[in-house]
Amino acid sequence: MFEATKVGRSVNKEDFKEEQEELRTHLLSVQRELALTDIPVIVIVAGVSAAGKGEVVNRLNEWLDTRGLQNFAYWDETDEERERPRYWRFWRSMPRRGEISILFGGWYLTPIEHRYQELCTDAELDAELNRIVEFERMLSQDGAVVVKFWFHMSEQDQKARLNELSRDDHSRWKMVPSKSKFSEQYQAFERIAERIILHTDRGIAPWYLVEAQDRRYRDLTVGKTLLHAIRTRLSEPPPDEHNTAAASAELPSSPSAQITLLDQLDMTLALPREEYKREIKALQAEINELAWTAYNQNRSMVLVFEGVDAGGKGGAIRRITSSIDARLFRSIPVAAPTDEEKAHHYLWRFWRHIPRAGYITIYDRSWYGRVLVERVEGFASDAEWRRAYSEINRFEEQLVDSGVILLKFWLHITQDEQLARFKAREDVPYKRYKMTDEDWRNREKWPLYKSAVNEMAVRTSTKHAPWTLVEGNDKPYARVKVLRTVCETVKDALKQQRGHTGGYLPCGERLPDANQVSPNGKLSKKGEKAREKANA
Repeated sequence: MFEATKVGRSVNKEDFKEEQEELRTHLLSVQRELALTDIPVIVIVAGVSAAGKGEVVNRLNEWLDTRGLQNFAYWDETDEERERPRYWRFWRSMPRRGEISILFGGWYLTPIEHRYQELCTDAELDAELNRIVEFERMLSQDGAVVVKFWFHMSEQDQKARLNELSRDDHSRWKMVPSKSKFSEQYQAFERIAERIILHTDRGIAPWYLVEAQDRRYRDLTVGKTLLHAIRTRLSEPPPDEHNTAAASAELPSSPSAQITLLDQLDMTLALPREEYKREIKALQAEINELAWTAYNQNRSMVLVFEGVDAGGKGGAIRRITSSIDARLFRSIPVAAPTDEEKAHHYLWRFWRHIPRAGYITIYDRSWYGRVLVERVEGFASDAEWRRAYSEINRFEEQLVDSGVILLKFWLHITQDEQLARFKAREDVPYKRYKMTDEDWRNREKWPLYKSAVNEMAVRTSTKHAPWTLVEGNDKPYARVKVLRTVCETVKDALKQQRGHTGGYLPCGERLPDANQVSPNGKLSKKGEKAREKANA
C-alpha cells in the first residue's frame, strides 16, 4: 500500500514559495472561522523514522496562529501517566472546541512500538486497534475533525536521510529523546504500519499517506490536506448517527408491561437502630483498612453515586469519607458543566479526575447525567444520549482493565418518602440550601426519570461494572448496604493478582516478560506459561 509514497514527487523552490503564501493565507482564514465554531481539530502525525514529522509540525506552527494551536509529544510517561489508565494522557491533550491539537504519534505510538518490540501478538494489536477505531468514532460523532498523516519513504531514501541527519549534531532529530529504532528493520516496521493503517483507515478518521522524500512537497501536501479537511467540516454537519444509535423498545401500554427494575425493589427494608450502629462501626473500620491496603497495592478506586433527589447520596458518601484518611480520596460533586467543560467532550471532565494508583475518587453524580438529566430535560439530542451507553461502557471497561476498582450505586426512594424529606429539609435551617426549584420540577417528571434509570441499568450494568441498586427509604439500611458492598467488592478485587495496576498496556495486555513473542507473531511457550502464572 505504500508504493504511491515512493514515486519521487517533488516541488521546486519557486512553486513552493508561490503556493506557500497562498496556503498560509487560507489556513489563517479558515482557522479564524474555526474559532467561532464548536469544532475541535485533532491532527495525528506519524510515520517512518527521519520522515520529518517534527519539521512538518514546526511548519504548521509557522503557518497557523499558535494562539489556537497546541502540540503534544508522547515520549516517556510521567509518574502521573503511568499510574492512570493509558488514555488519560490523551484526554488531557484534547483541544477545546474551535482549536487545534497536533499529536506526535498519538494513541498509535505505543501499539506500534510494542508490536515492533514483539511485546504483543497481531491478534492483541488488532484488539487495541478496535478500541482506537471506537475512540476516534466517538470523537468524530461529538463533532471533532480527526486528521491522520502517515509520512513514508523508501528504505533507500530513509537511509540517505538518516546519514544526513547523523552528520548534524544540532538537528531536531538528534535532540529528541531516544525511541525505538524502527529504521533497523524497515520491512518489519512497514508490515506493522500497513496492518495499523488498513485497520484504522475509516471515513470519519481517514489516514493520509504522504511521500516524505521531498520536504517542500511533503509540507505543502500536509497544509493543503488539513485546509481541505477543516473547510469540508465547516460546510457539513458531523456524522449522523440516528440510524445506528441504540433505540428503546416500544412497550405495551398496560401498567404491568411498564414495570421497571426500580419497581422490584423492596422499599420496606429497614435496619434497627442498634444493629445499624454496630454494623456501621465495623464496616467503617474495615473500609479504612481496605483503603490503606489498596494504597499499598497501587489499586485505585472510583465510586459513582447516582440517585433521585434526596435519595441519600450525600449521607452514604459521608459514611465512607469519614472512615478514610483524607489524603487518600477526593470527592467530586458534579453539577452543570462549566464553560471550560462544555468546550470539550462530555467525558473529558470525568477523565481529568481519575485518581492515580492507590487513591480514590468519589463522584457525587457522574457521566450518567448524559443518559438521565440531559436525556429527560432535553440538554442532549436523541443521538447523543443514545450513543452514550456504548461510550460509557467502553470508558468504564478501560478503567477496570487498567486496574481501577469501580463501584456504581443507585440510591432509590419512593415519591412519598422524597416528599417527606423535601419538607424536612425546608424545616431545618442548615438543610435548606439543598432545596432548589429544580428539585420540585424533577418530581413532576418522575415517570420519565424512572424509565431513563431502568434503561441506564439495563444497558450499562456489565460484568466489569455492575450497578448496585439500593433501597433507600430507610437511611440506616441504605448506608449499611452501600458500605457492605464497598467492603465486599474491594476485598474480592484485592485478592485477584493482576499483571498490572494501571498505565500503558502493550496492545491491550501487559506481558510479564518482553521476550515472549516469537517472530511469527504468536506467544512462545515461555510467554504462555508466564501469562498463565500472571492471570492465575
